[in-house]
Formats: sequence, C-alpha cells, structure tokens
Amino acid sequence: MNELALKVGAALKDRGLMLVTAESCTGGWVAMALTSIPGSSDWFERGYVVYSNAAKREELGVSEHTLERHGAVSEETAREMAAGALKNGRGHVALAITGVAGPAGGTPDKPVGTVCFAWARGSRMVSETRRFEGDRESVRRQSVLHALQWVTRLL
Repeated sequence: MNELALKVGAALKDRGLMLVTAESCTGGWVAMALTSIPGSSDWFERGYVVYSNAAKREELGVSEHTLERHGAVSEETAREMAAGALKNGRGHVALAITGVAGPAGGTPDKPVGTVCFAWARGSRMVSETRRFEGDRESVRRQSVLHALQWVTRLL
C-alpha cells in the first residue's frame, strides 16, 4: 500500500494537482495511507470521512433523493460524494468510496463486500461497483488499494 501511495503522490506532484478524498466504509484509510508519505501536503488537500447519511448530505451535498432512491451504497452516491469533495475542497482530483464492509449490513442486492467508487478530475467522472471477498478488514484494504490504483489511471 505504501508503494502505491508513493506512486499516487509522485503522479499528483508531477502534475501540480491536489487530491481530496471522500470516504465512508474505509473510514479515512485512504487519507491515512496518503498522509503517511512525507511531503504529502504538497499534493493531498483534505479528506472527508462521511460515515452517516447525514454527514454525506451535510459535508458533501449528497441529495436526499439520491440516498432514498439508490441508497448510500451506490455509484450515484459515490459520484455525488466525489463531486461534493471537489466543490467543497480545494483539490483538482477526488476519489469517493462507499460500501458494505461487513460483517453485517449486506442485503441480497448489495451483499457484504459491495463497494462503490467514484473518481473525478475536473468535469471527468468515472465510477464503478466492485465486490470484494473476505472479512471487514480485507474488504476495506482491497477498497483502499483499488481506489488508489484508479487515481493513477485517472491521471
């Protein structure tokens, strides 16, 4: 994870870009991984940990309609989280993660391990849903790694 965080940081720094994170199920793990790198203040702007629906609405502007219609674990919510992070922060690139890390909370439509992601750079937005296997820590770790890998692709 440290190697990937270094790669993300170098890519952001080379381009003069700042990253903003919006995390739910990972609880700030992406921000922790990135800010463990010395000099990360050159390319990491801020991180939002928005675990509750109220926090998603209040901090990032996720609409009540989106939460009611699609749920907190949805690409629609992840996209609004990323857009809100860019709008409210001073970053150029954003990543958002929301999911069901387990061991409880899953449904037939969104079982444990379902994680939704969004990445934004300016007006470009990419989102996807993945299903990871394993216990809570494993799902969260895989989510962090996947999110960071996509940042490098977006750049």
